[in-house]
Amino acid sequence: MIARRSLHLIGSRLRRLRARKTLAAASIGLGLIGFTAFVNPTPVLVWNASTSAPIGLYGLGLGAARAGDFVLVRLPKMTAHLADQRGYLPRNVPLVKRIAALPHEHVCAFNDAIIIGGEIVTHRVPVDTQGRTLPWWNECRALTGDEVFLINGEAPGSFDSRYFGPVPAANIVGRLVPLWTE
Repeated sequence: MIARRSLHLIGSRLRRLRARKTLAAASIGLGLIGFTAFVNPTPVLVWNASTSAPIGLYGLGLGAARAGDFVLVRLPKMTAHLADQRGYLPRNVPLVKRIAALPHEHVCAFNDAIIIGGEIVTHRVPVDTQGRTLPWWNECRALTGDEVFLINGEAPGSFDSRYFGPVPAANIVGRLVPLWTE
């Protein structure tokens, strides 16, 4: 039979071991939370809930994005502020958009029409669904070597480059590959 003192020592060791494991797990968890506060992790899977692109699950693809590809993109600071202020999208959430024009392509905004390479590709509306005036990008020029033009043409109410203009190509997080969409 094990002495009563031995049982007490075994129980004490088990409690200390359990406490160390709990402390280690909590430290790792807090460390990971702290890590994400300083590092902006790149998502691998993206759920798009916006109707401006097909709703569903996308994966971050390899390779350079081309015209017609869906991309995950971070908005420029002022545009992100406007989108957040109006409730379109929280400030730090990237968008799912389609690339309509690449660097050096000619893009024009004339009246309500957006013209790329001499062809009307879409139109824009003057107000959003809440009746608020939308900004209109009003230029006619070739995109610079580090700009892209993003349009989700299938969705006339989509908040995209027809309203805020070209976006730095460096803001593209990556090309998206549809995994499951409606």
